[in-house]
Amino acid sequence: MTVSLDAADVSALGPVAAVAAVRDALAGGRDPDGDVPRAVVPLAHGQGLLMPSEHGGWYGVKVATVAPGNTARGLRRINATYLLHDSATLTPVALLDGVALTTLRTPAVSVAAGLERLRALAAGCGGEGRGLRLVVFGAGPQGEGHVATVRAHVPVADVAVVTRRGGPVPGWADRHLAADDRGVADLVRRAEAVVTATSARRPVVDGRLVRDDAVVLAVGSHEPDVRELDSVLMGRATVVVESREIALREAGDVVLAIREGTLAPDDLVTPADLSGARAAAPADRPLVVKTCGAGWQDLVVAVAAYRRKTGTVGKRG
Repeated sequence: MTVSLDAADVSALGPVAAVAAVRDALAGGRDPDGDVPRAVVPLAHGQGLLMPSEHGGWYGVKVATVAPGNTARGLRRINATYLLHDSATLTPVALLDGVALTTLRTPAVSVAAGLERLRALAAGCGGEGRGLRLVVFGAGPQGEGHVATVRAHVPVADVAVVTRRGGPVPGWADRHLAADDRGVADLVRRAEAVVTATSARRPVVDGRLVRDDAVVLAVGSHEPDVRELDSVLMGRATVVVESREIALREAGDVVLAIREGTLAPDDLVTPADLSGARAAAPADRPLVVKTCGAGWQDLVVAVAAYRRKTGTVGKRG
């Protein structure tokens, strides 16, 4: 029997369990480069994406579409469906809302990779009697999701959201500024954490402004010629990527910085590197977590959501 999980069912897993699912998979030896690369299909009005993965007795595939013109129509830019199988029998066991899954797993991956730095920053802020100051570029679901996921793990004192034109303050933020507002630079200078979750094709953050100890979570770009972060920041930072192969193939923030000579492929580190012999990233350099999304991430979070829904915790199906 195939179980359906709607958006509410997927979201009910929550950010803490989603982060734990990602970290547990990596701690269990999941190879981030072990997936088949996602297929990107050019379409008349956008792109189609197929993202398969197999891990831990499960196989799943996300079918997603990206339609840039939908924003002007008042429709979702991204749509997706996820099909989960038992990998022993290849029997489909669950159909999940893929948009909700992406909205949950993307910040889970970012925060999982940057969690030690976030906790260290929060501990320092605790000595000052406050939480972290966040600046979020982008007011969409991923901006909101990253704030919720950070809040679920460390105290947050202030959230400023920045968009091209500004506008009403979202319920999850404390203020909303236009990108050309003079106050944005000061907010970035003071922020312990910066999130970039935009559809911009050029940098939205001046890399000279980011604090030496800040963490930057960048998720908006997943094409080799598109970036949200400039080469200045990428050259200053410890750059953590979910997979070197994916980053060198899809992450414009990485690809363009390498092309411009401020970053080298050997400079890239993965969450596994930080948990192994190379230990923690230097505290006096910004920590950039740059992700594009990978099939295994969807899979482990989908399995966790399925188990919660069906009460099969600790069982395959």
